[in-house]
Amino acid sequence: MLMKRLNLLWGLLLMVLPMVAQMAEPVHFQSQLKTLNDTEAEIIFSATVDAGWHVYSTDIGADGPISATFHVVKMDGAEPVGKLKPRGHVVEKYDDMFGMTLRFFEQKAMFVQKIRFTKPRYVIDCYLEYGACNDQMCLPPTTVDFKKTGEAKIADAKADATGADQATADKQAAMPSPADTLGTAAPTAAASAADSSATAFAAGDLWAPVTGELQAMSDQPSADSSLWYIFLAGLLGGFLALLTPCVWPIIPMTVSFFLKRNKERGKAIREALTYGLSIVVIYVLLGLLVTMLFGANALNALSTNAWFNIFFALLLIVFAASFFGAFELTLPASWSNKIDQKSEATTGLLSIFLMAFTLVLVSFSCTGPIIGFLLVAVSTQGTILGPTLGMLGFSIGLAIPFALFALFPSLLKSAPKSGGWMNTVKVVLGFIELAFALKFLSVADLAYGWRLLDREVFLALWIALFGLLGSYLFGWLRFPHDDVPANGCPTTSVPRFFMGLITLAFTVYMVPGLWGAPLKAISAFAPPMYTQDFNLQKATVVEAQFRDYEAGMAYARQTGKPVVIDFTGFGCVNCRKMEAAVWTDAEVARRLTQDYVLISLYVDDKTPLQEPIEVSVGGHQRMLRTVGDKWSHLQAVKFGSNTQPFYFLLDGDGHPLGPARSYDEDIKAYVDWLDAGLKKFKK
Repeated sequence: MLMKRLNLLWGLLLMVLPMVAQMAEPVHFQSQLKTLNDTEAEIIFSATVDAGWHVYSTDIGADGPISATFHVVKMDGAEPVGKLKPRGHVVEKYDDMFGMTLRFFEQKAMFVQKIRFTKPRYVIDCYLEYGACNDQMCLPPTTVDFKKTGEAKIADAKADATGADQATADKQAAMPSPADTLGTAAPTAAASAADSSATAFAAGDLWAPVTGELQAMSDQPSADSSLWYIFLAGLLGGFLALLTPCVWPIIPMTVSFFLKRNKERGKAIREALTYGLSIVVIYVLLGLLVTMLFGANALNALSTNAWFNIFFALLLIVFAASFFGAFELTLPASWSNKIDQKSEATTGLLSIFLMAFTLVLVSFSCTGPIIGFLLVAVSTQGTILGPTLGMLGFSIGLAIPFALFALFPSLLKSAPKSGGWMNTVKVVLGFIELAFALKFLSVADLAYGWRLLDREVFLALWIALFGLLGSYLFGWLRFPHDDVPANGCPTTSVPRFFMGLITLAFTVYMVPGLWGAPLKAISAFAPPMYTQDFNLQKATVVEAQFRDYEAGMAYARQTGKPVVIDFTGFGCVNCRKMEAAVWTDAEVARRLTQDYVLISLYVDDKTPLQEPIEVSVGGHQRMLRTVGDKWSHLQAVKFGSNTQPFYFLLDGDGHPLGPARSYDEDIKAYVDWLDAGLKKFKK
């Protein structure tokens, strides 16, 4: 019965597996008309912005990201006064990628356009265009429509109406027509996209949605973000936590507790299973509580928030110092003593649950860093499933040995006694936590552009850390709490020898990275290649062969090659980071230029379409006016996503060859993804 319930729970979790490519809606706008007096009013666009995201302000500059702009479709009986104005707290920060100071809103955004009434009756049809990004992706240029008709109280309506008619006529005569606009210079690929007709846009299988196929492919464990990967990582963390000095001493306490109770074989089995399930329930509830308090999106925002990463790095440094023997971290003894006394005084299932709760409390000073790192690492899932499955795996890994000890107390006789090997585990964990602390500091350094922890500095620190760890494992370095042999000559056990050998070999492997070697094994941890000042490799970013979807797909069918679709933007910071960190790799560049047809579609391309195209999105009508609008719509209707960067592998008929990829600077994973798609295409 228990196994049936667990299988049912696992089945339900897999049924709600999210799609790889999801539509993001981090910005929620509202618009209104606020009358100031009889002749003037304000069109107010106000928004709430999800944590971790920001909306760019006005007049950023031609070389920067997407600025907020006001556009008039039709305005009769009214006219704009001045430019669109940002209102509220605007953050200013220098960005190294663009080489300029950017201005943006966080949490709340507001833009105001002042207008003047020129007739007693007015018709207003306009829209706000804006750009939004977080630390990993960007939205395409997005519009907020505002339509309003009404009556204005104008003192001399007739005179004003006459003057307004003439002003409007003069203004319209001065505005360039769509045909004139198309005559401006533009890149050849973009111009070919602008010439695409509405018929070509709407017809053909190339625009057919493939979200179902992508969802089916997302079950493949090809990406680190897969649910199986998260579960197995949590399971490994649970087994690792068993070796920590806070958890190991609880084993004798567990055995003593259950020796007093195990009278019948059937009852012993039930109580051991209850004990193990209690540990699982407590840890899973802990993960759910943290996720629900902060929200999955908030956890994702925290994982990329600079100050949170600094705090978490300092916390890991404190734990590392504790493991090195500087001091001992323990929870107040009164907490665990009260729970322990309550479990002794209580009978039945409640006492077993309280015993499990005692284990969680006593072990938290050692399992806390593992749990915290797990929750932050999987928070980029953006759903509650990631943290839940991570904690489920962790709790199962920790619960299995304790359930076995509860069921078979005699197993304690075969367990190694705590001693010198326990100090070794503590010190090794301390070095690993220092290495991860540098990773969190690197995230903050990249977010604020401090350039204090560039790639070569990061690698130098990791080389020093793992070199010292190897020295410790060989006995050349000792800490105060390490055991010293009576003769004063330390010996190295066989397990320590092999661990030390692997550690020093890994240290040597990282050394060429100081001169620009890609170091694919740690590319997910080290800062991106563009932060390295001294680089002997002369790598260049791959240029796309096409910037038009239909033209690129036609060429792919003609040459018999698969396609890489790159949804990007001129103002997309993370797109440039991916290109600099991943596309400059020799293996990636070779595949993109020789094995695939690369099509880059810029969602912020302002080249006007030959004719605006009206489409329906979520029950709302939307006008596609530019090439960028067209590519943004393609990404939404065909692939079910709307953020950049996003990459898709297609065959010549527009069907996916593998799961989608977004912002991830893991070069090896990107190469494996390209190879898997090429292999499927050749079949």
